[in-house]
Amino acid sequence: MTKAVLGIIGGSGLYDMAGIENKRTETVSTPWGEPSDSLVFGTIGGTDVVFLPRHGVGHRIPPSEINYRANIDALKRSGVTDLVSISACGSFREELSPGTFVLVDQFIDRTRGRQSSFFGTGCVAHVSLAYPVSPLLSDRVEAAAKASGIGMVRGGTYLAMEGPQFSSLAESRLYRSWGCDVIGMTNMPEAKLAREAELCYASVAMVTDYDCWHPDHGEVDVPEILRVLGQNSANAQTLVKALAEDFPAEHEACPIGSDRALDVALITAPDKRDPALLAKLDAVAGRVLGKA
Repeated sequence: MTKAVLGIIGGSGLYDMAGIENKRTETVSTPWGEPSDSLVFGTIGGTDVVFLPRHGVGHRIPPSEINYRANIDALKRSGVTDLVSISACGSFREELSPGTFVLVDQFIDRTRGRQSSFFGTGCVAHVSLAYPVSPLLSDRVEAAAKASGIGMVRGGTYLAMEGPQFSSLAESRLYRSWGCDVIGMTNMPEAKLAREAELCYASVAMVTDYDCWHPDHGEVDVPEILRVLGQNSANAQTLVKALAEDFPAEHEACPIGSDRALDVALITAPDKRDPALLAKLDAVAGRVLGKA
């Protein structure tokens, strides 16, 4: 069995993690560059926790400039087995009002120009992303929300847009017609990379606004978003505490194979693989490359 280590990526408004005991901060370098900030290590309720602010402390890094590969590699390199992404989002549904937490289970990727894979020429791999979140981890997040009295909706499609601008009205209406539930700028390629790194991944999207489709709200109101962000961040802290306090000591095998995603994903013949790329994959793919 593998010891469970809970990773938390904090999005807009969540730049630190309250209640961490035995806290230490460490700069973790990766072959893909530097992650968004130093990683915070410690325990909550006896569970080992690693926290990383996605935008950096003080919100220094915009969505398109986040080094997603470095973030995921650093967390994997630090022993994380289960990763919970927390992010702000806009809502496409009347019933998903500001303050609601959505436990996302599907994504549509409309980003462009971001590095979305650890693999490439010299080591080709294709992982399945049909079911991009891990059900057991999502079960635990949902249970923690219920125990904390936090309003959470299970299931939803997250439209990942490039940003940093918010949607045009035409775009907002289009994404609603596609059946999307929420919109954000950061869960892609993060979820793809987490799967390549064989991390169990769950996404909590915290609604801050109705995007611009809603006839009673018009364009996105940034001051109002910031106000809701504050309350959402407080609830996110409560959620993580409840999750960690009831987290298993041993990593639970993922029923959809998130933690073994590379078993049949590598395509390049062993004698044709690029040693330089393999060296960069030591943390991400070490298990299947014999470097674990």
